[in-house]
Amino acid sequence: MTEETTIQRLSTEGADMLTLAGVNDENLIELAKQTGAKVALRGDTLAVSGGAEAVARALPIAQRMIDTAKQQMPLTADDVLRMSIEAPRDGNGTGTATDNDTRIVLPGVRKIIQAKTAGQAEYMKLMAENDIVVGVGPAGTGKTYLAVAAAVEALARKRVRRIVLARPAVEAGESLGFLPGDMQAKVDPYLRPLYDALEDMMPQERVQKALETRTIEIAPLAYMRGRTLADAFVILDEAQNATNAQMKMFLTRLGVNSKAVITGDKTQIDLPKREDSGLVQIERILPGIDGIGFYYLTDADVVRHRLVREIIKAYAEDSGA
Repeated sequence: MTEETTIQRLSTEGADMLTLAGVNDENLIELAKQTGAKVALRGDTLAVSGGAEAVARALPIAQRMIDTAKQQMPLTADDVLRMSIEAPRDGNGTGTATDNDTRIVLPGVRKIIQAKTAGQAEYMKLMAENDIVVGVGPAGTGKTYLAVAAAVEALARKRVRRIVLARPAVEAGESLGFLPGDMQAKVDPYLRPLYDALEDMMPQERVQKALETRTIEIAPLAYMRGRTLADAFVILDEAQNATNAQMKMFLTRLGVNSKAVITGDKTQIDLPKREDSGLVQIERILPGIDGIGFYYLTDADVVRHRLVREIIKAYAEDSGA
């Protein structure tokens, strides 16, 4: 018996059609591939047809695509794939990734940063609601990038007076002593991802001026000892490589009107012993304290190349994780 064909039509009025369809219709092709439905864009209407289940899967994803195109946000086939992965996790299929409270508008650079997955949306909400947030997850999930975006927005809107970005300078294969240059040259390779994130959100000259005036400070974690960080948005990146003592030192630096975001990936601990990781310890002792939030991103939240998600899964399966 042939399954009856269902046809549903969604209005695309106000959406940028090229963004919605993608180059050579790659977004529509990906939607059809992931859901099994047929998709056709005609005028101001997106028609979704096929079996009832396929259409039911496709409709909420198609609506998110239309909403994204209306907001003039980028949309690629990888984004459509992520939306299709998120749909079951959202429950109602609509997700939270397009909610206004998960968008960061950076003044002066005309840049909008928006959660691309439901997990990222929840992570961003948690950062808005708590003074300390711990974001744990694999590479490519946007843990650090979104934290830096939140910090830049807080600085631009004068909610804080400075940003402090820190990373443990832990050796992973190469000894610091054998790297050329002075101490700053030796630690810069460890801090480069933080510079890259900043330069994606602010004009380079503004970044340089902020660094010179110490409105923005990027430094190894060890440099935080003995300081009090007031009126600051503080980020500790690669926190899995902070020792228990370093983590306690970092957390007790916070002063009045300060926020902290701690990000890390427990599968990439470079310390001699896993139990020495301050990230592992705070997972055990800090949950339940009011004002401290934990969020766990997964491979479903990976926003780099789609193969990164598959690589993470392969490593997890090989290690029995």
